[in-house]
Amino acid sequence: MEELSKYTKELVKLFSTSGNILLVCHINPDGDAVGSQLALYHYLKENGKEVEMISPNNLQEFLKWMDGAGMINIFIKQRALCKQLVEKADLIIMVDFNQPDRLGEAEKLVTSSLAKKIIIDHHRDPSDFADLIISDTARCATSEIIYELLSDIDPEILKNKSVAESLYIGIITDTGNFEHGTYSGRTFRIVADLLQTGIDKDKINHLIYNNFTDDRMRLLGYSLKEKMVVIPEYKTAYITLNKEDLSSFNYIKGDTEGFVNMPLSIKGIVFSALFIEKSGFIKISFRSRGNFPVNEFASEYFSGGGHMNASGGEYPGSLENTVSYFLKVLKENFSRFNKNA
Repeated sequence: MEELSKYTKELVKLFSTSGNILLVCHINPDGDAVGSQLALYHYLKENGKEVEMISPNNLQEFLKWMDGAGMINIFIKQRALCKQLVEKADLIIMVDFNQPDRLGEAEKLVTSSLAKKIIIDHHRDPSDFADLIISDTARCATSEIIYELLSDIDPEILKNKSVAESLYIGIITDTGNFEHGTYSGRTFRIVADLLQTGIDKDKINHLIYNNFTDDRMRLLGYSLKEKMVVIPEYKTAYITLNKEDLSSFNYIKGDTEGFVNMPLSIKGIVFSALFIEKSGFIKISFRSRGNFPVNEFASEYFSGGGHMNASGGEYPGSLENTVSYFLKVLKENFSRFNKNA
C-alpha cells in the first residue's frame, strides 16, 4: 500500500499557490468519482479557495442529492462555460481516472491546458498526462486515497460533515457496499472514522440504494426473467438490454446500476456481464467473484479495464455481434481466467 503522506507537502504547496482550482471527474461518473470530487470541493471551499467542478456528462439520478452536486457543471450541457472554467484554472485536479479519454468531449481542452495538473486515482497503469500523479491500486476507492491525503493535511478535516459524507459514499459505492474490491482493514478503520462524525449512514444508504423509480424495478425484473442467460459450464451469466428494452421501461441514467451484480447471487456463478446497447457501440460491465480478473478480460478483449472484480469495456457494432464475440472469447479463455479452481 502506497505511503500517501509523501504527497501532502506538494499538495499543500499547489493548493496554496493556486488562485483558481478546477476539479474534474470522469465520463459517466460513479459514486466514487462524485464523492472524491465533492470531498475536495468542500475542503477547498472551507479553506477559502476559488473552486469549480466539471463532469464530462450527466450525473446518475441517485447521486444528485449529494451536498454540492448541483454545483457540478456538465460539459455536454454547458460547453461554453466549461471552456471558460478550464481556461481560467491554474490548477486542475482529476479524480478517479488515469486515462485522458475518460474525459469524454473535454479531453483535448483539459489536456492542452497550461494549468498545473494532478491525478488522484486507484486504477492500474496510469498515463502520464499530469504534473503530479497520486496513484495507489491497493486502495478500494479514490475516496479512500483522498481521506488519507486530507486527514494528513488537516487532522480536523472530518469536522466538515459534507467531506465525511462524500468520502463515505465514494467508498461504499465503489465496493458495492463491500461486496467487491480491494478493501482492507484500513478501509474499515477509515469508515469507522467517517461514521464517528455523526453522518447518517441509514439515510445515505437509503438514498443510494433505495432511491429508484418503479420503472427501474420493473426493468430489473424483466432483465432477470427475460434477458438473463446462465452458462453453468463456464460459471457465467449475462444480461443483454437493447434500446427498445430500455425505452419500454422509461429508462433514465443510472437505472441499470447494480444489475450486473445480480447474477453473482446464483450458486456457482463467478463471472457476470451486462451488455447495454448504445448508439454505434455496446457498453459492457463485468463483475466476478474470487480470483477471476475481469479487468484483464476487459482489457484484453473489450478495450476496457478497472478492478479485478469490477470493470467495464465496450465493443463496436451490434448487440448480437458483441455477445457472439463475448461467448467465443469466453469459451476459448475461461480456464485461463478462472483462477478460482
